[in-house]
Amino acid sequence: MTVSRIIRHPILDFKRGKKSFFYIEDKLIEAYENESVLAALYANGIRIFSQSRILERPRGAFCLIGKCSSCLMEVDGIPNTRICITLAKNVKKVRYQESPASPPRTSFFTAKKPRKISTDVLVIGSGPAGLYAAIYASKYGANVILVDENPTIGGQLIKQTHKFFGSKDLYSGIRGFEIAKKLAEILYHRKNVKFLTNTTVFGLYSGRLAGAYHLRRKQLLKIRAKQIIVATGASERFLVFENNDLPGVIGAGAAQTLMNVYGVKPGEKALMVGAGNVGLIVSYQLIQAGVKVVAIVEAMPRIGGYLVHAAKVRRLGVPIYISHTIKSAHGKEKVEGATIIALDNEFREIPGTEKYLEVDLICLAVGLNPYSQLLSQAGCEMVYVP
Repeated sequence: MTVSRIIRHPILDFKRGKKSFFYIEDKLIEAYENESVLAALYANGIRIFSQSRILERPRGAFCLIGKCSSCLMEVDGIPNTRICITLAKNVKKVRYQESPASPPRTSFFTAKKPRKISTDVLVIGSGPAGLYAAIYASKYGANVILVDENPTIGGQLIKQTHKFFGSKDLYSGIRGFEIAKKLAEILYHRKNVKFLTNTTVFGLYSGRLAGAYHLRRKQLLKIRAKQIIVATGASERFLVFENNDLPGVIGAGAAQTLMNVYGVKPGEKALMVGAGNVGLIVSYQLIQAGVKVVAIVEAMPRIGGYLVHAAKVRRLGVPIYISHTIKSAHGKEKVEGATIIALDNEFREIPGTEKYLEVDLICLAVGLNPYSQLLSQAGCEMVYVP
């Protein structure tokens, strides 16, 4: 079995921490304390983490930010654990779970009563919006609690290795993961800011009360705040095509997480679906990580991202097919190939234009959906925009 950790990278230096080990069923897995359980399994060649409930088809990773259900496994006796945001440190046993999983026989909460916390401002989400909200609220004297379900703060910024455009006041010319460090550093020096990582806010209730769960401490929290700011970001859209559920079909952001956060190659040969800025930038980052990008397809009759990003990947020999889409993925238990097809002016497939590509990774960069469930649950008026 080939271990797919990235040893050399032109920009990143991966701080994996101490080596650790855990079992998946009866197989011993080599891991590191600063990587997720999913990243450790992926690095050891394991791509299947669950199966669909009805058709019993294999399921692999998709989002890697804890928003989908593709990687729910039993970890140290606790079912339905999202292994993409669970660090491998201190994990002993991982098991595939029956569908649907049965609840544990005894409670795994370490405390009988929820911990009660009060603050002026609660910020949910530590991406760029959440970080700036916390910076400005704390600047004017408010006590701030910043909550994020991931092990580290920074949101999507921690995955970004490219230099940003725009105003120097907004950190143009600086790489995304360095911007995250700069913003976090501002907050670390403010005594009126507290961080709760590995913490999921699962509900907003009357009286500005938030219910939360600390994943590492296994403790319920009741956070009462004078103001609550929801900065939960977005999750990647899916796309309808034949065999789109095969392990190896992942979001472009998930590929970024694997290679830029954990230093694990998401595949060897990739097809990128979408030529917006995300698709173009992630394609370049895949190449930096040692992955061959076989092609980029874009359904629109033009490239949606900045041409400077398109030029970078084209100079490296990556073809960009406009007015094309993916027709089907191929493989038994994981992606082994893909068929792309041309589209006419009405976005209809043109028979006879199919082209087969040998790939083991299909990245989807076809837009985002706002992660607005907390706002909906809190009673905000929601309007669907087609």
